[in-house]
Amino acid sequence: MSDEALRPVRRRYLESEEADDPVLSVVNIVDVFLVVIAVLVIILMQNPLNPFRQDDVVVVVNPGQEDMQILIKEGQELTQYEATGAIGEGQGIRAGIAYRLADGSLIYVPEGDD
Repeated sequence: MSDEALRPVRRRYLESEEADDPVLSVVNIVDVFLVVIAVLVIILMQNPLNPFRQDDVVVVVNPGQEDMQILIKEGQELTQYEATGAIGEGQGIRAGIAYRLADGSLIYVPEGDD
């Protein structure tokens, strides 16, 4: 009988001690923020345009659309090109013809006065 009498007293003592301690809720909030920060750091490190990576990367945003952008990262330098929708023109001459074969490969045949 003595064991049964002590059991409810212990349970009530522990419940009231945890309910009155405001530090436990602060510790839980700090733990949640640490997990959120860790996830954000992992996402940042996996980003190809991460400023801490030395890789050369080309990212095409909205390919084929009118608002297409091309981002080129070479070392620490980031260059952004935006599509204007205009057809490219300029000075130059035709250099050759490219043919796509049935297997998907390309063959380039140069033109010239050779």
